[in-house]
Amino acid sequence: MTELRPGAGKAGTKRRLTDLFGSDAGLATAEYAIATLAAVGFAALLVAILSSGEIRGLLMSLVSSALSFG
Repeated sequence: MTELRPGAGKAGTKRRLTDLFGSDAGLATAEYAIATLAAVGFAALLVAILSSGEIRGLLMSLVSSALSFG
């Protein structure tokens, strides 16, 4: 069986996309950077929430009631 379009398989598609968009080198680094920024943002949000007096009091009462349960 002869291919009508040589390189039309998956490897050919990957090659053509790489030619079109450029190399995918560095994508993993960019993904790690985005995940790190998201984690830092989430940590900052937690610090802001947990530093409020009301939340701190609520957590302390929850922990003390859990410890005094038994």
